[in-house]
Amino acid sequence: MDYALTGESVVCFAGEDWWYHHPHSKNHILKRLAQQNQVLFVNSIGMGLPKASNPDFLLKIGRKLRSYLRWLRKVPEGLYVLTPISLPFYGSKLARQLNRRLLVAQIRLAMRLCSMRRPVVWAAIPFAADVIHDLGAKLVLYQVSDKYDANEDSAIAREVIRDFDRRLKTAATLVMYSGRKLYEESEVSHRYFLEQAVDFDHFAAPAASTAPAIAAIPRPVLAYFGWIDYVIDAELVEQVARLRPDWNWVFIGRKSNLVRISAPNVHFLGPKPYGELPQYLRHVDVCVLPWKQDHEFVRYGSAIKVREYMASGKPVVMPPLYEYSQAPGILRYTSTDEFIGAVEDALAGDTAEQRKLRQDWVRNYTWDVRTLQLSQTIAHLLSNGRH
Repeated sequence: MDYALTGESVVCFAGEDWWYHHPHSKNHILKRLAQQNQVLFVNSIGMGLPKASNPDFLLKIGRKLRSYLRWLRKVPEGLYVLTPISLPFYGSKLARQLNRRLLVAQIRLAMRLCSMRRPVVWAAIPFAADVIHDLGAKLVLYQVSDKYDANEDSAIAREVIRDFDRRLKTAATLVMYSGRKLYEESEVSHRYFLEQAVDFDHFAAPAASTAPAIAAIPRPVLAYFGWIDYVIDAELVEQVARLRPDWNWVFIGRKSNLVRISAPNVHFLGPKPYGELPQYLRHVDVCVLPWKQDHEFVRYGSAIKVREYMASGKPVVMPPLYEYSQAPGILRYTSTDEFIGAVEDALAGDTAEQRKLRQDWVRNYTWDVRTLQLSQTIAHLLSNGRH
């Protein structure tokens, strides 16, 4: 597919490392833009560094060290991934000045190695504010995908995060919001709704076989995939597991040491390749999003996995997230009893019509469509000298 943006250099400051997560919105879009542009994906520069007392501290440090060893790599998707060495001490002005020089030197070197110049800079993490002005950018985009100052994974003070966020919103030509609630509450005039999308064909087409790791688990199966961390409502999962021992929970993804759930019918299968997820979904009866409802980070959530669930046609049981308040065919709950009732309804009464309703809601909102829309917007800004 041809996109409107061609022959440009794009440098993206991501909020995560390319290697360790299922694709976020920027990953989906950038790998498509890389077909006609040079793209440099800069792995997280430190916002997610946890406190030393965090049970995941050593886990995350180990992952980051493995990323450092790769430094600059071209990935099969056609773009370059850089893990710059940085000092994530954003509370100190001196450390920030040293960090800025260190980051800029590495990114400029990587750009030269990748034959890139005068890039479109896409910042998807507030801390890029310190370096965006040193790269000779044609255009600065700022993607706000979460309520950043509510991120419990970060050891950095909220007021520091808010300051970086304000600076980037001022510096950016366009502020792109991935969540509907974030977008609607924003007072930024130069904002853009970068609505989430879905790799529809990947999830809608039934897999030819079932992954062995899940095939042996008795049905009915309730499944969740994604990072299993502090937003998971462990109390809800344990209560339901006890009250409905014949239901089997399956969690697919990296599990934080903060999450401690022990029940014979709760199964943690670990992370699986994105390409294999349909083989797991084939054995699933109900897709669930057991997130804490009273958490600020969750209230602003726009989880892509919900669209992926819907593309599969499977029933979806989730809290009443604002992002999906208009989505049809979703069963919502606000208590443990309501969760159990919703799953029972899904198991007993789901129909082909409801399956089609869910799939139709996301069918035309693919990452190809979203990439084309955004690339047209960026190309328009460049052609009109908006930089």
